[in-house]
Amino acid sequence: MIQLKHTDKKIEEIAEKVITGNRITKEDGLYLYNNAELGLLSVLADNVRRRINGTNTYFNKNIHIEPTNICIYSCDFCSYKRKMNEEGSWESSKEEILEKVKQANEKNITEVHIVGGVHPKWNLEYFGDIISDIKKINNNIHIKAFTAVELEHMIKKSGYSIDQGLKKLKEYGLDSIPGGGAEIFDNEVREKICDQKTTSDMWIDMHRRAHKAGIPSNATMLYGHIENYNNRVNHLNTLRELQDETSGFNTFIPLKYKKANNSMSHLGEVSVIEDLKNYAISRIFLDNIPHIKAYWPMIGKNTTQLSLAFGVDDVDGTIDDSTKIYSMAGAEDQNPKMTTNQLIEMIQKAGYKAVERDTIYNIIKEY
Repeated sequence: MIQLKHTDKKIEEIAEKVITGNRITKEDGLYLYNNAELGLLSVLADNVRRRINGTNTYFNKNIHIEPTNICIYSCDFCSYKRKMNEEGSWESSKEEILEKVKQANEKNITEVHIVGGVHPKWNLEYFGDIISDIKKINNNIHIKAFTAVELEHMIKKSGYSIDQGLKKLKEYGLDSIPGGGAEIFDNEVREKICDQKTTSDMWIDMHRRAHKAGIPSNATMLYGHIENYNNRVNHLNTLRELQDETSGFNTFIPLKYKKANNSMSHLGEVSVIEDLKNYAISRIFLDNIPHIKAYWPMIGKNTTQLSLAFGVDDVDGTIDDSTKIYSMAGAEDQNPKMTTNQLIEMIQKAGYKAVERDTIYNIIKEY
């Protein structure tokens, strides 16, 4: 067992909790953010990831479908949104979407990830038809689709309750939901960065109801803007409490605020050191969420590789240049695509075992 001696007795106490598999408190999490050295956080987070996942580092074969970037909301941090008929806006037809899936199906993808803007006209039935048509192409493709924000709008537009809408989407073929739209749960911060958007309580309730309906989900946190460490810890604690209740989260994905082409650009971006700190503390704190994902199109391949030593055990998937959400915000990878071999090489060169998974972490192949 790892034994750590530290001049800071509080750090030593927290480290002892982590190493012995005991839950840390919110106060402990905040103390780590403010006082722990990066090297120690790496040791502790890697200890947790190895206890839960060994050296397995997961990826999948997937594509992203972004039906539209037309959105009824105008979040300050968003570089992706456009209004109807605004330059740079798009609406993909059902036929265009299905053609992308057909092409990707020939590459043996296992997941279609569908997210986009909150379109003012499209309702649950519109998206339900797309889901069912994808299943006709390949019924085994896992459809992970629609943030809580998108779900709330389409369900209301079709006149259903949340429970009715989720049940209906599951009948169409929805398998799980992604974690986007959580941003940061603190209401004062949300008022400043996304005051029009769905509330934190709605996001939490949507995921709770999805879990109870047998629809697993992911969770996210947007960091590196105007939030503080206390906001982050409270956000993580809310997720941990919901996971205690439902056990419905598959993975947690910290999402870095990117500065290009939005109204918060003056803030700049946090450093790679801050990224790694955030991954590590997320892994340490979220003792009941099995996986921590580094979304490589957002932070780049090099930082993703580094993150594997800071608690991360998932790097997302091949993607095949099918997402614009972060490239439009100035991400390092402007044309995000990686082959299976490239993903395997990235993982193995960092000293971990590459494992292809499906969306809910059934192992397909170990390398």
